Amino acid sequence: MNTANKKIGFIGLGLMGRPMSQRLLNAGFELHVWNRTAEKANTLIETGAQFSESPAKLVANSEIICLCVTATQSVDDLLHSENGLLAALEPGQLVIDFSSIAPKETRLFAEQVRAKGADWVDAPVSGGVGGAEQGQLAIMCGGRPESVERAQAVFAPLARQVTHLGEAGSGQVAKIGNQMLVGCNALVIAEMLALAEANGLDTEQLPAAFCGGFADSLPLQILAPRMATRDYANPKWTVKTLLKDLQLAADLASEQNQATPMSQLGAQLMRMQAAAGKLDEDPATLVDLYRQQEKTQ
Repeated sequence: MNTANKKIGFIGLGLMGRPMSQRLLNAGFELHVWNRTAEKANTLIETGAQFSESPAKLVANSEIICLCVTATQSVDDLLHSENGLLAALEPGQLVIDFSSIAPKETRLFAEQVRAKGADWVDAPVSGGVGGAEQGQLAIMCGGRPESVERAQAVFAPLARQVTHLGEAGSGQVAKIGNQMLVGCNALVIAEMLALAEANGLDTEQLPAAFCGGFADSLPLQILAPRMATRDYANPKWTVKTLLKDLQLAADLASEQNQATPMSQLGAQLMRMQAAAGKLDEDPATLVDLYRQQEKTQ
């Protein structure tokens, strides 16, 4: 496919959206962008992207519209607000939602988009900012097979792995599962490191000690060094994001009468971080929940 003739719109230029947009631009797509804080688009505009005055104007300039925003309500607002997406959509257009949001609402959004003759693919991602920058994301998809196939050209510069898991909403269910594992893992890493520290270990060596063993993981290799050195500067993700996703897990479990005690405990511990004013900080700060000196001060 000749990407130079494909017009892509991208809404949401945060930690993930900006590097994803840059990769699409570098791949040769004609890229139209919109963000509530317009200044976040400056570096993309300097390298060839075009800024749209509103989400509706972006839709008018795009064949495929990509979203990467923070929460279910944010997607709802983009679809239904004045100058929003839904009123502007035309038959044949495709919306790809890279956000991590609620499956139930995702299915509703897909129905509303399809009623306009367009289509919807939910495609939440995993891999963090580094994965976005390097085009090494894992993408979990929900949607009609033909629309997921159409989206593959957009996914190609972004992902090392794309998995189609079923109808609309399926990608969001998978991402919730992903975040249950990540969130609980982050808390166990914090608990383990604080215990090792209390017993006099040089905790900076633990990531290397565990590397390649059954306890190894990407969260371990990312979080443990920052926990050991108390390096919380320039976070690439936040406690708030993990808490939001664990709350989505609790909501989904409630809808299905499923028990998720580990994830709900994880959410409670993260709310303790929120109460300490650390909601917008790096998940590496979770280790401070367990450090003895912090507890006794």
